[in-house]
Amino acid sequence: MEMLSVVQARQAEAVGHKVELRGWVRTRRDSKGGFSFVELNDGSCLGNIQVIAEKNLPNYESEILHLSVGSSVIVRGEVRASPAKGQATEVLAETITLVGTADPENYPLQKKQHTFEFLRTIAHLRPRSNTFGAVTRVRNCICRSIHNFFQERGFFWVHPPIITASDCEGAGQMFRVSTLDPAKPPLKEGQIDYSQDFFARPTFLTVSGQLEAEIFACSLGKVYTFGPTFRAENSNTSRHLAEFWMVEPEMAFFDLNDNMDLAEAFLKRVFGDVLTQCDEDMRFFEQRIEPSARTTLEGIVNSEFRRLSYTEAVDLLIKSGQKFEFPVAWGTDLQSEHERYITEQVFKCPVILYDYPRQIKAFYMRVNDDDRTVRAMDVLVPRVGEIIGGSQREERLDVLEARMREMHLDPTAYWWYLDLRRFGTVPHAGFGLGLERTVQFVTGMANIRDVIPFPRTPGIADF
Repeated sequence: MEMLSVVQARQAEAVGHKVELRGWVRTRRDSKGGFSFVELNDGSCLGNIQVIAEKNLPNYESEILHLSVGSSVIVRGEVRASPAKGQATEVLAETITLVGTADPENYPLQKKQHTFEFLRTIAHLRPRSNTFGAVTRVRNCICRSIHNFFQERGFFWVHPPIITASDCEGAGQMFRVSTLDPAKPPLKEGQIDYSQDFFARPTFLTVSGQLEAEIFACSLGKVYTFGPTFRAENSNTSRHLAEFWMVEPEMAFFDLNDNMDLAEAFLKRVFGDVLTQCDEDMRFFEQRIEPSARTTLEGIVNSEFRRLSYTEAVDLLIKSGQKFEFPVAWGTDLQSEHERYITEQVFKCPVILYDYPRQIKAFYMRVNDDDRTVRAMDVLVPRVGEIIGGSQREERLDVLEARMREMHLDPTAYWWYLDLRRFGTVPHAGFGLGLERTVQFVTGMANIRDVIPFPRTPGIADF
């Protein structure tokens, strides 16, 4: 007797094997001929396997005829070739053991269709739904592909701190970490005295691991971070979360062109792996969620990314005659509608924009010789616009200090970051990709809250 998963038992090579399957009942149909069809799923794949339960089973009358959706069972039997259309195999049960019941009067996941809003209210059960199960498998594939891509290229996975005293973006929208009593905080000259706090200074949840990754890149050459990050933005939109996962590679001796080459290869690898390893789930998303889900990924994998400067993009948009909700002008950040127009209407392929105005980009991006732009890049894809943001980092000490002051940041607070430019400085570059937005793009799911196990948004911090 072999213990197999449902995905294994559904393969033609399993025919003739005696197997044990463990999972949850999706449906049960009873035949007048004295047997039942039980659809079993264990989460290993989207599809179920059909189990045939004959009336000669000892517990047929007492349990099998009363199996309800959501009940957990252990099935032992033989895998047979199935005569039914759409399935290669089925299992003729020798025993079916009921492990846990699910009262059909109270079990919320019945056969009928549920809205995603409702499923978010039962986050502990929604992984059993077809959609969220498929999302989870695709998310897992993307994560595995991310690690494989970097590990195969000699990158080291490093782990930046979640608690930090620095703000990578300079935006100030961070969650504070404190052990002080909020009702009676210690005061000094009318201000909260953080010297009495756990870390003896104001500390926060990280918004990015980039700065710490630069430390290791300037020692180990090529590294990447992959972990949770936090933004205290009061944004109730379909694209924002307070807690989300980021992958951020950082590479010494890389310039912006190297960075763009890596980002293009990275996306092609990740999307290619999803297409080859999650075929059944992607067909589900194509049929039920987003008709262009598969074809969009195939187009990215098979295309050459177009590279265009920010200045060229602005000129293109202004001369297009297209009416946009947000006006286009040099020096302003491009919106999703502008990015989508460039990828979907003009070039019909992914586009990498580079060399953005310095005043709209972060302090750590390398200033170009024109003194107006920085070596920033955004990778744009159809349907969403920007999916990757990155830059060549400023490796010149004097320029970096000047940029910090220009952005109203205190260089002494970043003394360790500046030390990287004092001692053996090198050109280096990196980029960031949000995991949830990537999963959202791949699957076509409309709301980012439906591609993370437990979404954290304003007002929501539990199940």
